[in-house]
Amino acid sequence: MLPRVVLTYILLTTVALAFHEHTFAVWELRELLIERQLNLWELLEQLKYVTDEQRVVVYAEIEHIKSEIVAIVDQLLEHDRSQHP
Repeated sequence: MLPRVVLTYILLTTVALAFHEHTFAVWELRELLIERQLNLWELLEQLKYVTDEQRVVVYAEIEHIKSEIVAIVDQLLEHDRSQHP
């Protein structure tokens, strides 16, 4: 039993030190990026059947999602640059 506990402690310590400082932040940003990409695909699908009046609104929403995606990518790059100067 004691060897298992020691092995688990060593493994957890190694894993904790091996990951980047911003691992959770990066994971959260990637999750947001995937969510925004799905939103973008849904908006692009809506363009197939919306009316002309609704199309203007969908275009505005697409532009908003695009700006959010760019901001998330910029944050991911900044996290990477801070870890690899």
